[in-house]
Amino acid sequence: MAVRHAFTVDEWHRMGEAGLFGEDARVELLDGEVIEMSPIGSAHGGCVIALNRLLVEAAARQALISVQGPVRLDDRSEPQPDIAVLAPREDGYRRSHATPGEILLLIEVADSSLAFDRDTKAPYYAACGVTETWIVDLEAEQVLVMRSPSPSGYGQIRDRSRGDRLQIEAMPDISFSVDDVFWSG
Repeated sequence: MAVRHAFTVDEWHRMGEAGLFGEDARVELLDGEVIEMSPIGSAHGGCVIALNRLLVEAAARQALISVQGPVRLDDRSEPQPDIAVLAPREDGYRRSHATPGEILLLIEVADSSLAFDRDTKAPYYAACGVTETWIVDLEAEQVLVMRSPSPSGYGQIRDRSRGDRLQIEAMPDISFSVDDVFWSG
């Protein structure tokens, strides 16, 4: 029987400092496992750029926007969501990565990673107490909005399609159209 070792975030950092991952490696730590992330295609990258623009313009005074930066969910997880909307913090997250209580919204943009993002990452985010997660499904041009986290996953899951509006629960005065997320003009 094979024995798997679940790494801690501290071990993860030591592995990185020791050079175990190549400079361009796209890996993250989720529930103690080193996960290789898919390469970022142009549709994925363009969607992240659009989301970043929308969120920075809408939330500039209320939140900080992190693009593909790490968040520390617990002692065994430091994923790198496509977008993290973070509560302002005096140090600007220079002393440590954001933790679930500081995360207002996590967004994953999914093309080839839809099943993993929806069935593995999102339930883990919920179990760690991340209050809201969106999964942007590039193929279906829909946004899956997940709220009400619990140890077993999100209790409220809604699909938002073109023509619908998106609103961040922690910032109810911020809203924009799903169409803006998929804008390609």
